[in-house]
Amino acid sequence: MLNNNVPWIRPVTIRLQSGLERSFSGAYDALDFLENEWPVRHGERYERAVKTCRGALNGVIPSMIAREAFVAACLESDMPAVISSRKAIPQPASGFSRAVRYNRI
Repeated sequence: MLNNNVPWIRPVTIRLQSGLERSFSGAYDALDFLENEWPVRHGERYERAVKTCRGALNGVIPSMIAREAFVAACLESDMPAVISSRKAIPQPASGFSRAVRYNRI
């Protein structure tokens, strides 16, 4: 069954050949770009990305595999993925950051 909403945990932002950046939030967005706006529609990684995005939308391939294939196809076509910084992990308050030791008597 085709599912047109297979979001990725982390979106992929690529730098287009024009220098602009564009973000993709899931397999549907990526497949639409691959099939309708891709600069050169050939290449091993391009074909794998199309196949895995379709598979993710059909529920037979994990969405992370499609994401990785899309990033690889972008690199193959000289459109590097822009790595965004991860969200900062909240640090505990200074009074709670000390380890508590339990002594057995």
